[in-house]
Order: sequence, then C-alpha cells, then structure tokens
Amino acid sequence: MQYFNLHTHQFTNQPDVLELVNQYPQEFDAAIPFYSIGIHPLYINENRLEKDFQVVDEKLALPECLALGESGLDKRSETPFEVQQSVFEKQLALAEKHQKPVVIHCVAAFQELIEIKKRLKITVPMIVHGFSKKVELAKQLIDNGFYVSFGKNLLRNPELEPVFQSIPNDRFLLETDIVEEGIQEVYALAAKYKGMELNELQEIVNKNYNKVFVNNSL
Repeated sequence: MQYFNLHTHQFTNQPDVLELVNQYPQEFDAAIPFYSIGIHPLYINENRLEKDFQVVDEKLALPECLALGESGLDKRSETPFEVQQSVFEKQLALAEKHQKPVVIHCVAAFQELIEIKKRLKITVPMIVHGFSKKVELAKQLIDNGFYVSFGKNLLRNPELEPVFQSIPNDRFLLETDIVEEGIQEVYALAAKYKGMELNELQEIVNKNYNKVFVNNSL
C-alpha cells in the first residue's frame, strides 16, 4: 500500500491507494471494496434509526468494513444534542462489539467527545477526521488517546502547518474527504510540512494504519 485515504466520499479505484469510503446505512453500495459505515449526526432520522442501527451492526461484522463512521457530534445539526449523544454512544457500543475503530465527525463538541470516551471507557481507536483546529486542542485530543486525520483543511489553510507539525508521528492519518485533489497531493504536502521524504511519510502512515486497523493489517 503506497497510500491510505482514511476518509473519502468517492471511490476512485486506484491500484496504489487503499480508500476507506464513507457509507451511510440508508444508501449502502456493496460494490465498494473497503468502507466505513455510520450514522452521521447531520443525517439522523429518528423514524429510521432502528433499521439504520441494524445495518451498521451487520456491516461492521464484515471484513471489508474497516471502521464505524463517520459518526459523532455536531452542534450545527438540527437534531437535538441529547439525541445525537444517544445515537453516537449506541454506535460506539457497536464499534466495541465488533472491535472496529471509529472515524469521528465533531463540530463544536470536543469536550463532550472527550468526556464520552472517558465515561464509556472506549478501547477501540478513535480518529477525529478533517482536523482544522489549534495546537492546544490537538494536544488535548492526543493526550486523551485520540488519533487525528488531516486532509481538506491542510490543503486549504496554511495556518494548519504548525498544528500538523505538532502531531506525534504515531498519531496521525491522512484523507481527502470531499476535495478534488487526490490523496497523493495530501501526502506530498504532509511530507513537506514534516520535513521528510515521501517514502518516509508513507512508512509512517502505513505503521499507523496497521496499529489502528489491527484486524486488517497490511
């Protein structure tokens, strides 16, 4: 594996890229080889929740489903925050049941996220995707056992350079999310920011992948 894309919404089928394609239970595509699946806090439909949980549970049992997610907390969502928390915590229980890592969407709720991880004593890896905040928050997440993933915002916001540089090499992953640029461009910029050759960065990400996705090590 030359490149691992932690989070993307588009399957590009490149031979040198392992893509973790985000899927939603209500629109599942069985043709995608590797994916994560979860109930997004912006798309919670209480009339469909029982069925959605059933689909997530079923897919997490499969080897091609590498992770739960994206799921999490979002204070922009019209869904009441208490409902979001309940849905998120039920999904975390499924991740623990199937021993799959969690790809997290979090907006303006990082303290609540940390509290939930502590209270529920989550043992599976938890990765905050699309990180775009300051060094202090990144350190707090790392100190509380989270991984952080960079992509779209790293490409778009030069102010994230010192934030990314502050992340220990064993605690980050890379992604494209919804940008047009490929994962190769994210890797190239990440290597530049870390002051290393591309092959060094690839080796680091591969090690992190093998640690996080222990049931799917390459």
